Amino acid sequence: MIFIVRTIQKVNTKVSRDPGKSPVGSTADFLVLEPAGYPMTSVLDEYPEIENPGVFEHYAREQWNGFIARKGEYLFDRRMYPDFAYRINEVEPPASIIGSKTRIVVKDIVVSSTPAVEFTGGVSFDDVIGQHSARRKCRLIERFLEQPEMFGRWAPRNVLFFGPSGTGKTMFAKALANKTHVPILPVKATELIGEFVGEGARQIHQLYERAQEMSPCIIFIDELDAIALDRRHQELRGDVTEIVNALLTEMDGIIERPGVCTIGATNRNDMIDTAVRSRFEEEIEFTLPDEKERLAILESNVKTFPIPVKDVDLREIAAMTEGFSGRDLVGKVLKTALHNVIIEDRDSVSRNDLNAAVKKLKGSQVTSDPDRLYI
Repeated sequence: MIFIVRTIQKVNTKVSRDPGKSPVGSTADFLVLEPAGYPMTSVLDEYPEIENPGVFEHYAREQWNGFIARKGEYLFDRRMYPDFAYRINEVEPPASIIGSKTRIVVKDIVVSSTPAVEFTGGVSFDDVIGQHSARRKCRLIERFLEQPEMFGRWAPRNVLFFGPSGTGKTMFAKALANKTHVPILPVKATELIGEFVGEGARQIHQLYERAQEMSPCIIFIDELDAIALDRRHQELRGDVTEIVNALLTEMDGIIERPGVCTIGATNRNDMIDTAVRSRFEEEIEFTLPDEKERLAILESNVKTFPIPVKDVDLREIAAMTEGFSGRDLVGKVLKTALHNVIIEDRDSVSRNDLNAAVKKLKGSQVTSDPDRLYI
């Protein structure tokens, strides 16, 4: 039984122990509690696990006897797990006193930032045009996921995908899972930053424990730079430092997890902390498409338009979109042009529609400096 809460409201109220202040003054019939976690780093690196609800109920009534319970407020353990918080989900009657006969129930939940398992049967390498170098290097990961026992200590356990946004890093990770028929656990690094110090570190360890249970498996951490910035930028957030330390522990393989491959993705590999970056055995770069690849992307996607395209030379559009990613071409050029035509109730997409979409996107870009494309 795991007690983890993905988002927790800040503790800004205290439960009064003075029964005389209760507006009702009656004894609570029942309470429903939800485990909330520690308000800060605890010497205990664990959550209390309730094996016997009846014993816990007796323990809770004795500890919090006389407290006024209000929905949304918190009760703190002062004995076995000091400062561990339980949020009051329900109390009846409202604002009533915890007594010797109050029924206390802990909500049986398993809530965490550990992502849902994905089986990406609809994504393949054919969906990503170009990226031939990345595709060749990914063959190593394919072999590992297909035959993890063959590699032993030489397994490619940690791989970094880096390159401009919209170049297919996430699609490649899903395509790898599809090609090798293994599950993928996708998580955004920002989701690992919890409300309380220590919460994110626990989530990291549980993420890897879950992957181990399903191995061979891919853990895909997107926006890695959100937690793995150069340590000079981490002094502002102690919780982020703990998350990075937990991640380093897992990547080092101190706890052996055969068949688990970590893929981190970032737009700014130059900002990644050197300690984290050194743990990646392989770095695979994803580049912006060249003119030939941009043309192939345009042609492939235009075929799926619900209305025809007339008098359009896609080679002209490919030539004028240097520096655009595949996502830019599909989501901001083709889609914008198509939507404008639909809004205006016209029956075809013209050259002017696509040109207008390209000009609009270029106008919204602050700079064409290639370094800015990684931001």
